[in-house]
Amino acid sequence: MVLGTGKRSSQDLLKKRVLEAGLCTGCGACVGLCPYQVIYSDRTVQLHRCDLKDGKCQAFCPRAEIDFGSLRSRIFDAADLTPEIGAVQGYYFSRAADPQLRAIAQHGGTVTVLMDLALAEGLIDSAIVSSGRRNLEQNSAIIKDKDELRKKAGSKFLVSPTVAAFNQTAAESTGNIGVVVTPCQALALAKMKIKPRKDDADSIDRLKIVIGLYCGWTLSAEKFKALLWQNNIDPAEITSMDIPGGQKVLAIKTAGGEKMISFDYVDPCIREACRYCIDSTAEFADISVGAARFGAAGEEMRGWNQIIVRTSRGRQLVDLAVSRGVLEIREAPAEALQELKKAAAAKKKTALKNIIRKSGSARNLLYLRSSDPFVKKFLAKN
Repeated sequence: MVLGTGKRSSQDLLKKRVLEAGLCTGCGACVGLCPYQVIYSDRTVQLHRCDLKDGKCQAFCPRAEIDFGSLRSRIFDAADLTPEIGAVQGYYFSRAADPQLRAIAQHGGTVTVLMDLALAEGLIDSAIVSSGRRNLEQNSAIIKDKDELRKKAGSKFLVSPTVAAFNQTAAESTGNIGVVVTPCQALALAKMKIKPRKDDADSIDRLKIVIGLYCGWTLSAEKFKALLWQNNIDPAEITSMDIPGGQKVLAIKTAGGEKMISFDYVDPCIREACRYCIDSTAEFADISVGAARFGAAGEEMRGWNQIIVRTSRGRQLVDLAVSRGVLEIREAPAEALQELKKAAAAKKKTALKNIIRKSGSARNLLYLRSSDPFVKKFLAKN
């Protein structure tokens, strides 16, 4: 079901169909382009009303109406596309060659290595990555040197308004930019690529590398902070978080040690918008990176990442990292790729069930089109 804008402003539609509907991902796409949209305390807030009928806030929001399949085909080579995980030019296990980096990074340190190399080689002038603040509030850091980049390694499963930081950086500088993003943020940037406005076409052209993170969900900072205090964990003490393979717990590392919280208690803290997301592998990135876990080899692959190379630009960066000796890669078995596809397909089917439950009709898929062939494939299996 595709809804027209009629006489309502883009901002009105964004408020009704995204913010008030619980679909906002906090990606920041609508912030920095419009002075009336801001991020406040883990929420997107509209400060003043805007009358624009075709504003950027609606055009670039990853939860505004979109033809998912059409966007895929316009950005990627059709021969590389898979229904479950998007474009695949290559699929590997990888890790940083530097053991010291692996010790401080999330899993294999692949993301840090690739962004570090892109900066060192002059492929980009700045890297935008997630950065934590006190009380679990997340921000995005604009990094220009490797020492600062390494300080940001690790994950806390909280959303940062990374696209807002990109908007700001692109508006204030002329240098090339690389970003580390979640799937919804990669989707917002993809929408910018295919629908640039005259006044920001140069900005999106400066986006030279997009590294996407596998992501099943992010946490609501407010709800998660309450859970932490209930478990005697000071949010300011957290250094990193992870989900150990095969275990239904969230492992939280602090200066005083590691604590485990059952996922039964973590699940209610997940942002509502994440339950309607059909992308778990950042399909609109140049390179997508996650933990290397599959089947019985889970323990063997601890400390490795799995990566999907999606574009020629991503291929060039990975090949350069290998040739420079900063990234180790190994061929992944076919079983690992099939397991990843199976998990991604399950995420899509669950999200579609949640969307239908929320809208009340299989013909109204909120931000997706029921006629989209990629959507129809998984809709038929529900």
